[in-house]
Amino acid sequence: IEFAVQMVCGDCEQRVKKALDNVEGINNVTINRDQEQVIVETTLPSSHIQALLEKTGKKVALTGQSAGDSNHLGAAVVILEAGNSLIKGVVRFIQSDQNKCIIEGTIDGLPEGHHSVCIHQYGDISLGCKSCGPVFGNLGLKEKVSIVTELKVGELGRGEFRIENKDVKVWDIIGRSLVVHQGKYFLDTDTDKRLSCGIIARSAGIFENSKKICTCDGTTIWDETEKAKKTS
Repeated sequence: IEFAVQMVCGDCEQRVKKALDNVEGINNVTINRDQEQVIVETTLPSSHIQALLEKTGKKVALTGQSAGDSNHLGAAVVILEAGNSLIKGVVRFIQSDQNKCIIEGTIDGLPEGHHSVCIHQYGDISLGCKSCGPVFGNLGLKEKVSIVTELKVGELGRGEFRIENKDVKVWDIIGRSLVVHQGKYFLDTDTDKRLSCGIIARSAGIFENSKKICTCDGTTIWDETEKAKKTS
C-alpha cells in the first residue's frame, strides 16, 4: 500500500517509522522522506495503516495499492456515496493474478445486524441504489450470486473486511456498481433494502500516482484530504 505522508524533517520520518514498528500484520515499511512517500507491505486493511499514520499528526493520503510484487493485473475502487446518507465507505479491489482478487473495505454508519456486499450490473446511481440493476452475472458463486462478502455489524456501525476472491475479475467490474444490502443471504426482490452504493472505478497501483498538485485548479493532495475529512 502506498501513502503520501507530509514529512518535512528527520523527526517526521522517525515518527512515521515508530508508528509502524512492531505492528503485527506489517511485513515491511519503506519511507522516502524527500518524496513524502511511505510503502507498506501488509496483510492489514489500508484503513488500519492510515489510522496508524494519522496518529503521528501528519497529513496522510492513500495514493496506490498493489499485490505484493506490485505486478498486479488491475486495481479498482468504489466510494459508497449514494443511498443512505449516513453510510460512508470505501472498498478497494486488487487483481493480484488471474485467479485471485484481493478485496478490502471499511464501511461506517451501518445499522446493527447482518449485511451483504454485492456487485451489480450497472454503474448508474442516478436514482440512488435502485438504478444499479440486478446483481452482476453468476461469478460461479451459485446460491450466493455476486456476493463479495457478508458483514456482521455491531452497535458501532462499522463493517471492515479483507478477503481473497477467485471469481471476481477487476476488468469485468469496472464501471459497474457495488451495493450494500440489508440482511444475510439476500434475495434481491426489494430494492428498498439496498442501503448504500457507488460506482466501481479504476484506481492507481503503487508508483502509478505521483501527482501532488492538480494542474486544473492548483489544489494539492493535502487540500483534498482535508476537504474529504470535512465532508465525511
